[in-house]
Amino acid sequence: MPSARPPLPPVRLRPDAELARAALAAPVLARAVRLARWAGQGRLAGAGGELVGAELASAVEVLGLAGHEDGEARTRRAWRVALGTGLAEVRGGQPEAGAGGVVAAGEALPLVTRGGPRDVLGLWSEALEAVCAETPAPDGRAGVPGAGAAGPDPRAEAAFLDEVLAALYLLTVSENGPGGSGGGPVPLPALAASVIVPDGMGEPTDDVLVQVSGAMTRLDGRFLALAETGLVEYRPVDRALLADEAPEEPEPGELDEDDVARYGMVRLTPLGLYGMRRRLSASGVSAPAVGDLAGRDAGGLLAAVGGYPPQAARAETERWLAGREPLDAARALLAAAKGADTGSPLRRLHCQQALALVGDGAEPAVREVLDDPELGGLARVWLAERGAADVPPPPEPMVFWLAVDTIAAHLDADGDLDALRDLVEGLAGRHGGFFDQVWRVEHPSTPEVLEAVGRLHRDRRIAKDARKAAFKARSRVGA
Repeated sequence: MPSARPPLPPVRLRPDAELARAALAAPVLARAVRLARWAGQGRLAGAGGELVGAELASAVEVLGLAGHEDGEARTRRAWRVALGTGLAEVRGGQPEAGAGGVVAAGEALPLVTRGGPRDVLGLWSEALEAVCAETPAPDGRAGVPGAGAAGPDPRAEAAFLDEVLAALYLLTVSENGPGGSGGGPVPLPALAASVIVPDGMGEPTDDVLVQVSGAMTRLDGRFLALAETGLVEYRPVDRALLADEAPEEPEPGELDEDDVARYGMVRLTPLGLYGMRRRLSASGVSAPAVGDLAGRDAGGLLAAVGGYPPQAARAETERWLAGREPLDAARALLAAAKGADTGSPLRRLHCQQALALVGDGAEPAVREVLDDPELGGLARVWLAERGAADVPPPPEPMVFWLAVDTIAAHLDADGDLDALRDLVEGLAGRHGGFFDQVWRVEHPSTPEVLEAVGRLHRDRRIAKDARKAAFKARSRVGA
């Protein structure tokens, strides 16, 4: 799996017990368990541990798949999962001599009924890996490991599937992605294109579109198999579109929702989010979950949530606060928010947002920092927003310092451009002679903030004044 990627947003995971129930209900694991129990009756396996002849037919019957067009393929997959997870085993065989053995229930089978949620999720994760290891047949349907030289390269196919699943995970956990924070379905063409189309390419070339179409055909079979694991919910590509083996990528804007859905729709399930986070973490990718920071100190919390989307940052902060006394938490947050390093404005912004969640219990700690040059402005804003009495007016230098700090924090937050522009224009227009004063502010971000105002302000005259003030600020710093 790729490990060199930007930090992932944190995922909200369901409780282990709920995920374990979903894992046991997943078709491929449920079938593997049923076959493992059936295997305990002394059935026979082929030289490679596979079910053949009458035993395969009996297994198909046991799973209720007789007459199903993919009945044998699904049964073989379930049997491979049963062997791969230790739910079943083959005893007494001699594969080197071409002799099979007797199949029996494996040591892992009791975990299904006597193990805890983590045991069940461990079995499910092994089942998922077994299905992911399958090599698709040339027609795009999922095949078996080592399908032969004529088929796709197993390593290349595994790497491609890993990349696609990682992209789907990112789309799902990103609050601004197509899947949204709720993990809505993603069109298969868009998912394939997100992996294949090079960054920065405007209109995809014909060659790239052919690659996307071919990938859709291959992924159709893979997602059908993965849907059996419970990793994804998948609406397959309309078979009518596969008549020519490679469906054409739909043109955006020309199709309604039903038309787009014919090209395949996929979404990660809550169990899939758990599974993908586990796979990514095992490959060295940082894939945080909400609640990971509950044991960190205040500095660790504020530093980490600075890279989170707003909803995830709030959820993580609520978890952190839940185990702490309000007054102690407020004092720790305010102490961690101090500093003149490049990350300090964003820490103070998240400190202010965290204090809003603490409630009235934070007020004594907030009043303790009213005279602090770095925190006094933040404290006054917090008190004023809560309608507190006896809030002293800020000295003028504090007003301008807070304006610079606030803009610097929002620049670091990399949020909505229009919202940032509104903030810049509001702060610059609130104070008379703003640029005559602000370039003198002893804040490490003053020059950068003024340059940003010069870029963002829609009034050309004011933008010019900001650039002049930025020049003065840089000259003062360099003097």
